[in-house]
Amino acid sequence: MTNLSERQKTLLLLIIRDYIDSAQPIGSKRLAEHYHLNLSSATIRNEMAALTEMGYLRQPHTSAGRVPTEEGYRYFVSEMMQDAELPESVQHTISHQFYQSRPELDQWMTLAASILANQSQGVSVVSAPHVEQTKFKHVELISTQGRQVLMVLVMMGGEVSQQILTLAEPVAQERLSQTAARLNGLLAGLTAQAIFSLKARPDPLDQDILILIRQEMRRMAERSSGEIYTDGLTNVLAEPEFAESDDARRALRIFEEPATLQDLLARTTLNSNIGTLQVLIGGEGEWEDLRQCSLVIARYGVPGMATGALGVLGPMRMAYAKTIPTVRYVAGLLSELVNDNISSE
Repeated sequence: MTNLSERQKTLLLLIIRDYIDSAQPIGSKRLAEHYHLNLSSATIRNEMAALTEMGYLRQPHTSAGRVPTEEGYRYFVSEMMQDAELPESVQHTISHQFYQSRPELDQWMTLAASILANQSQGVSVVSAPHVEQTKFKHVELISTQGRQVLMVLVMMGGEVSQQILTLAEPVAQERLSQTAARLNGLLAGLTAQAIFSLKARPDPLDQDILILIRQEMRRMAERSSGEIYTDGLTNVLAEPEFAESDDARRALRIFEEPATLQDLLARTTLNSNIGTLQVLIGGEGEWEDLRQCSLVIARYGVPGMATGALGVLGPMRMAYAKTIPTVRYVAGLLSELVNDNISSE
């Protein structure tokens, strides 16, 4: 990346901020009059020409002002990534909303998608946390009627499975509770793989329930990544980029294809750490359908246990100064909630 003088840096950041707000090419006269720069229009034009030569700006038409290029946006984002924060009042409001909602995964995901869309005025996407490594937490066996028993299987990470079992003969609740207690002591914290390798249990009921637990944990481990929640599609449809460009509108079609969306989230966050924020501008040469867009995305959750991803898609002219800290803050909140859920008894 070319080193910029302080004057060039100031002008570039002003041009990008102004263009984000107005969606109109920015000229030297507007900069001189609007920002009281104590620079002549000629000096500003020369600097804008230099920034264009460096690849940070482009001129859509001969007589028009300049607009940012992908490189210009990348420079803008790199300058503000570390320092951008939400105002404390906004943080408090968002946090209050989460902790006042019902402690249910679906509620948290829906709320996260809504907050991201409202704060950024983009399209939000949130994937529910997926158990990366299925670990046993506890099992409950509840007698219902006759030979039928309700098995409630809980994984570390909050995933719950309930199913009705039909035993060979009726079993008293006391014996069911004793069996559950023994298995809870034996299996607590074990991965599915470790449980599959356990030797047969001497008690026939223990062995029957253990086999059923193995089968259900295998199903849990094979499930696809968490459900996808989205919000804010109407936010971007009125933006000039999406109203005038088929390329930009094509990016929104991925929201109609859950498998494509899951693949995008998985590939962009695969090697990232929890809380690490990424900004993909123009598809970064890898996602052709996103070449007119930007995606701010982060991974949340508890490493090795349960993780998901969240992000905001919008035009390259998105409000990065608001979107970046919002994504970062909501990712942190969801990580706390997932961690609390895993730790709670």
